[in-house]
Amino acid sequence: MNTLSKIITWKRNILASAAVLLTLIVLSFYGVYTNQFYFLKADNYIFPILTSVHFLYLYVVWFKITEDELPDPKMRNIEYVLYAIMIVYAFKIYDSIAVLNSINLYGQHVIPATFKPVATLSVVLYSILPILTLYTFWLRKRYVGVYNFENYNDNLNIWQ
Repeated sequence: MNTLSKIITWKRNILASAAVLLTLIVLSFYGVYTNQFYFLKADNYIFPILTSVHFLYLYVVWFKITEDELPDPKMRNIEYVLYAIMIVYAFKIYDSIAVLNSINLYGQHVIPATFKPVATLSVVLYSILPILTLYTFWLRKRYVGVYNFENYNDNLNIWQ
């Protein structure tokens, strides 16, 4: 893991996570069957709203590492919410694989030429997202510290 952390630094991980999230937000509005964007469907806004928690966590990790601060209960709560959002990410992986495999069901219908590349891209990005998120959790533990709030007040040094 230390070799991996030399190749993919914490900054690269956070920037890659942000790039993957932004791309998936755009793809959440895209209809692969029709080759159009749908901005009026309420279902398309669920993923961007959930990713706002992920962006907040990425910002907090970036801030804590650059400012050399200890973890706090708010950061822990955001991370716990992100654990629940990881379930949604797993569902999105399953859903995008199901969409990609549905080409056999609708083979006789007119399917746009962009179907397979965009559906494959979404499967790959949805699969990369949990890996980057778990790696962010590991980086938080390494650079910011573990959540140890039982003796939190004993570890504070206000003169630093």
